[in-house]
Amino acid sequence: MRLIERVWFQKHRAKYWLVPLLLPFSALFYLLSLVRRLAFKLGVFKSIHVDAPVIVVGNIGVGGNGKTPVVVHLVALAKSLGFTPGVISRGYGGKADTYPYLLDDTSTSVQAGDEPILIHQRCHVPVVVGADRVADANKLIEHGCDLIISDDGLQHYRLARDVELIIVDAKRLFGNGLLLPAGPLREGQWRLTDADLVIYNGDHMGSGAQVKHDSIMMTLAASELINIKTGEKQLLTQFFNQWRSVNAAAGIGDPQRFFDTLQTLGFNIVKQQGYVDHKSFTLDDFNQFKTDLPLLMTEKDAVKCQLFAQDHWWYLPVSAQFSEQDEETLVLYLSNKLTKKQTKS
Repeated sequence: MRLIERVWFQKHRAKYWLVPLLLPFSALFYLLSLVRRLAFKLGVFKSIHVDAPVIVVGNIGVGGNGKTPVVVHLVALAKSLGFTPGVISRGYGGKADTYPYLLDDTSTSVQAGDEPILIHQRCHVPVVVGADRVADANKLIEHGCDLIISDDGLQHYRLARDVELIIVDAKRLFGNGLLLPAGPLREGQWRLTDADLVIYNGDHMGSGAQVKHDSIMMTLAASELINIKTGEKQLLTQFFNQWRSVNAAAGIGDPQRFFDTLQTLGFNIVKQQGYVDHKSFTLDDFNQFKTDLPLLMTEKDAVKCQLFAQDHWWYLPVSAQFSEQDEETLVLYLSNKLTKKQTKS
């Protein structure tokens, strides 16, 4: 974990000199964000409505909070409600020849970024990446989508939205509670009350978080491992018959969350290595791991390793799971909002 992240989330001793040094920049960030938000609110900048309902899945802080599993869950849920959904994303880390870029079966993470590739492969729905989310959404509509799900983009106010879902990591919450760069937040915690629903990734009730907004809880569940090179699938129980000790690598917002998940599932991690979020991997990055044990990684990392994956590399796909009551709450929010949108249209 980088020094700045330890300052944000772990009360590292460097906070005593680094945070005061960065506070003036956080104040400037706050003023710029406030002016921009007011400009949209007062109509100086226009929020553009597209010809389909828009669901934004985002967060108020930096790093991975579990947005992608929620997007995958929403795609399935939208289909069950009779919609033809598509997903838009910034495509962080990717560089396509033209934008908006519509993914196909030959698209790579080099072109589209890791998360869009994951969503496209898992959900089999149209996925478009690009910085202009309005253009991205219109591209999906041209391809027959009648519901737009935005992976991130909470602060992209130019695209009007019908539903806002904010994802919060119940373990790390809001760090030191400060705005960038002194803290990890893009917007203050007040922003949670503006959202339609806040989804906590993990149990937040014992964390001391003061919940003054509508919220539900999800967990990330896993049941199988998939070989990156061959696509072979093995249930965890089947995998355990041969392997309990493994190596692990993760290039996500909070790599330790992945390592903790593996240990909770019953794995003994012999060697683990965390990398920065969205890291572009090469084969050399994994030379430190011996080949006599399986190397486990996240699905998000696996999509960037398919071209050079080794026989003993596996990934752990996870899915967002909700209690029956919370799932009903989510369906109710979406049904009410999206029905109103269709009625107005």
